Amino acid sequence: MSVLGDLRTVAVHRGFRRLFAVRLVSQTGDGMFQVGLATLFFFAPERMATAADVAAAFAVLLLPFTVVGPWAGVLLDRWRRRQVLLVGNAVRVLLTGVLAALLVTVGVGPAVYVLALVTLSINRFLLSALSAGLPRVVPRDQLLMANAITPTLGAAAAGVGGLLGFVGRLAPTGAARDAVVLAGAAVLFATASALALRLGADQLGPTHRAPAGELWEKVRAVGRGLGQGARYLVRRRTPAMALAVMATHRFIFGVTFIAAILLSRNLLADPADADAGLAMFGTVLGATGVGFGLAVVLTPLAHERMRPSTWVVVCLGIGAASQVLLATSPALPVVLASGVLLGLAAQGAKIAVDTIVQRDTHDDFRGRAFALYDVLYNAAFVGAAALAAVVLPDTGWSPAAFAGLAIAYVVAGLLYRTGPSEPRHLDDVPDPADDVDASPRPTAR
Repeated sequence: MSVLGDLRTVAVHRGFRRLFAVRLVSQTGDGMFQVGLATLFFFAPERMATAADVAAAFAVLLLPFTVVGPWAGVLLDRWRRRQVLLVGNAVRVLLTGVLAALLVTVGVGPAVYVLALVTLSINRFLLSALSAGLPRVVPRDQLLMANAITPTLGAAAAGVGGLLGFVGRLAPTGAARDAVVLAGAAVLFATASALALRLGADQLGPTHRAPAGELWEKVRAVGRGLGQGARYLVRRRTPAMALAVMATHRFIFGVTFIAAILLSRNLLADPADADAGLAMFGTVLGATGVGFGLAVVLTPLAHERMRPSTWVVVCLGIGAASQVLLATSPALPVVLASGVLLGLAAQGAKIAVDTIVQRDTHDDFRGRAFALYDVLYNAAFVGAAALAAVVLPDTGWSPAAFAGLAIAYVVAGLLYRTGPSEPRHLDDVPDPADDVDASPRPTAR
């Protein structure tokens, strides 16, 4: 089925259309914001020239996400997820505006780094809310189709935002052009916040919410709630296995992503030319985006012929092929071809994993499931940064490292293949199949 055909099928649901609009606009703003940060943190000539520098920057940026994850999950199972999208984007408007003002008035300093960290942490919180709310606006049998469309087109929207960010960099050289890009992102965040108002206050769940005014009690219950969520996923088996394989995939992807920054900056472009390095990195990301697009087309087709768990194994094999190819040469055509394969593997596996976690997790645990997803997702990237600092040269190209990553993909696929493909039924917890939205849904085409 074509992407447009899939979109027409799920777009008959009004709730889906409204949630999808929030995602697209919000992630377009993410793309603009991230272009501004990429220039500040990685492509200024005086900063981040070595593998260790880039790895350290990623560790600093992602560690707060790992800390935010557990708190976000418990709150997503207690707060209205619609309100999270509304308020979270509104807060990002304020933070991004302050960041832009600081860049113009005082330049890059500790306050800029702190505010960037907080803004990025809120972004991960919002993405968790979007994923946890999706099963509330589409029927269960259309989840894979919806997962093939929403995160991937969301990533495409982020790519569009990135292009808008590059256009914004046509402003005069200096801090002003980064401020222009961030101001544009703030406008998009404000639009996403307003679009969230079109959703019903309780439309995205959770099904059961704790009484208002018990914040401190909720805070004290974070550890207990997260532990309960983890135990539930392990007992169900298939969601825990899916999260484990995605963490492994993210770890390998993270090393390759850092290698792409170093290749773009120090090997494929003049290290002294920040704009050339950033443009080269944008080209490499564009190739990865092509892979994301292929995943949108191929994943629904694969679903007609195999289980999501089998498609995960296929995607891990494609990821291994991308690393084998990259080990052969640092030439730009090879790097771009590897990027296409890696994008297909990453997004195809993510669609299937999202579907498995959503399908096999009851709504009362879904927020915690996707919070654990975020913890593993970002912790794996931090681990990847640590490995990249050790194994990658400053040029970013190491045949031995890429060969080792290819082997890791193969091992992960073999281990995942040996696990169960059906979840274990739990007598003490309602089955996800019983979690039916009470609001009427139009009949799918």
